[in-house]
Amino acid sequence: MATINFYLDKPDKKGQAPVHLRINCNGSQIKLSTGQKIDPEKFDKKKQKAIGLTVEAVEFNHYLNFLRDRADELLHNSNKRTFTQEEIKETLNAHIETYKGHNSIQIVKEQVSLYGRPFAFVDLFAGAGGFSEGFLQAEVNNKYFDFIAASDINENCELTHIVRYNHQLGLNASFLKQDITEPDFLDNLIEKVGDKKIDVVCGGPPCQSFSLAGKRKKFDKKDDLFSHYLEVIKLLQPKYFVMENVKGILTKEGGKIKDLIIQEINSIVDIKEIPSLVTFIKKIKAKHDSFLFESIIKRVEMEKLREADLEISREDFIRFVDSRFKQLTPKIADYKTSKTDSRINTIRHGFNVLSRTKEWQKLKRDIIKEKDQCNIDGDAFVGIFNSFLTQISPENVINEIENAFSSLKVPNEFKNDCEDIISALRIYTSSFDETIDLLASLSSESEKKELDKMLDSIRLYKIEKPFVANASNYGVPQNRERVLFIGCRKDQKFISDIPATVSEKEKVSVFEALYDLDFVGNDEEAHHYELVDISKQFNGTAKKLKSLLKKRSVNGKQDLKSGKSFAEWSKEGRLIERYQPQTKPFYVKNFEGLEKGEKYFDILNNHKTSKQNEDVVKRLQIILKNGDYRAAQCELEECGLTSNKRNYNVLNPESQSSTIMTIPDDYIHYNSPRALTVREMARLQSFDDSFVFQGKRSTGGNNRKTEVPQYTLVGNAVPPLLARAVGMELLKNIK
Repeated sequence: MATINFYLDKPDKKGQAPVHLRINCNGSQIKLSTGQKIDPEKFDKKKQKAIGLTVEAVEFNHYLNFLRDRADELLHNSNKRTFTQEEIKETLNAHIETYKGHNSIQIVKEQVSLYGRPFAFVDLFAGAGGFSEGFLQAEVNNKYFDFIAASDINENCELTHIVRYNHQLGLNASFLKQDITEPDFLDNLIEKVGDKKIDVVCGGPPCQSFSLAGKRKKFDKKDDLFSHYLEVIKLLQPKYFVMENVKGILTKEGGKIKDLIIQEINSIVDIKEIPSLVTFIKKIKAKHDSFLFESIIKRVEMEKLREADLEISREDFIRFVDSRFKQLTPKIADYKTSKTDSRINTIRHGFNVLSRTKEWQKLKRDIIKEKDQCNIDGDAFVGIFNSFLTQISPENVINEIENAFSSLKVPNEFKNDCEDIISALRIYTSSFDETIDLLASLSSESEKKELDKMLDSIRLYKIEKPFVANASNYGVPQNRERVLFIGCRKDQKFISDIPATVSEKEKVSVFEALYDLDFVGNDEEAHHYELVDISKQFNGTAKKLKSLLKKRSVNGKQDLKSGKSFAEWSKEGRLIERYQPQTKPFYVKNFEGLEKGEKYFDILNNHKTSKQNEDVVKRLQIILKNGDYRAAQCELEECGLTSNKRNYNVLNPESQSSTIMTIPDDYIHYNSPRALTVREMARLQSFDDSFVFQGKRSTGGNNRKTEVPQYTLVGNAVPPLLARAVGMELLKNIK
């Protein structure tokens, strides 16, 4: 194993010391001049880097990192097992000469390819920015992420994004505040992205209707958002995409939702391959009746169309099938009957409904929104609404058309024609995979083999199954299980899971995450850190609790030599050096305050406790003493302090917290009879303390439907350390 480091030669007359690269390998030594000089007082020999954050220092450090990475790749990660000293020198000198040819470049953080390769990402359903934050913490072999754009529907998400990434970090990441289901969303997203090629798309569609925590709703407006997410994927065609959701999605509708998502992912096609597939189908069509094969061709060609052209193509498809039916009508019903027969009229009018699918779908979305706005669920109205929403679906319309055909006394010689019409309509609502399955059923064995070979190049993404990730396996002090659908483009290495970064014994405890913030009481707000004396606060248990404090690397893995505590990492930050803050963290109430410059700069932000009355405090004391809400019920009844609240989660300092939700009153601090602050919940989510949550602190009642205050931002977020682990795995494999 070779060691790679840098050393300084004797300073010249100007006090500048030449910097040399030194490689020790198998008892021999290789020395190379880097072509750079530095003031010895500005060089940290131990850390092997220039001191400070000036442009010059950042440029210098990026260059050394670049050379170190190139040397490491050459010696440890090359297909060639051994190199001669001359080969090593020649290769590294070539890298040095490349640098010299670019030495006039101004180093602006992440933008210069010489010092690393950026991979552009977009964050959909961004919320607070958990995915974005984690990706900006990731770096592998000088590969890192470049943040291009984010989207969400809420103004406070936008405010938090702009303050964090545009003001505080000085990035040019755009934000699109728009509902992904709106017709012009894709066009507006493309405008935000510009001419940049997107390598990774991440995001988690809102998942309330998927959650195991509450009653699931049928026809919830959020249920189909994953399909709109996939429309973005079809448009941008990133190398990888990551879709996050709650564990409940795996069992929703008996697993059908999960299967549908996987099916839809595997159905995304490489539009460049569509012409060859169409040619193949036309070859088969020449041997058979052309109508059904022509329907398959029309459906396959839809895959390469964007929304506006797609709607036209869908209408054309229905007209095509309708035309076939009109040709068939005189053969299956006499003239007089065909004008009055309810079955014939059902078929005719069914085609009319299908040709206006776009209009019906808009009406359906509006009804679902109204249903949600009126809180219609578990009442006498829900059946009426759901019945109507079911009836206007294309699938149900086709079922009614099929029933009408079945009840007609069709002559035997035309039955196959009728079945072809039904099959063609089924194609209209089929996924690409379902259409291919139909094609395969109509093909010979040799044609099936040829089709199977074609599919390998036609399918743009691969996914076998979703991956269930527990955040605590990635250095997060929280048992938060999330499902990750990782789509891998066909030209990229397949990724099926995200390896844990910490072992079971290394997991971060609640105490590690929160102990240094335990200096606020009821209805208090802190603006700076205070020293916490564990010995005084915990008396007999101090020794045990102190043993929980461990030195860790950035990903949570124990590192006794150079590691930091979880609290230290939270205070100092986990962002890679390319994303150093341009301004100190600050808070604003709203966009108006931001425009007016009404910024509140504090050393510690978002650390305010709720005002709880005396009875609530007493109730929390009893629950805290008993260690469990249910165990405290008897004592609460005796004291007249019972509550209608479904549950309280008492934090265990020695373990990980349960899944952090959006309501702070659901949790009781392990040491104090109080709810958690936004900062404490953020710590349990693994957000750095420099990440400030903007806008209102909390909300209640019906406002929860429209507002996203700080607690909601935190509770709905992807834990950054989990996102970091995802980002690291992507960077390891991305090409």
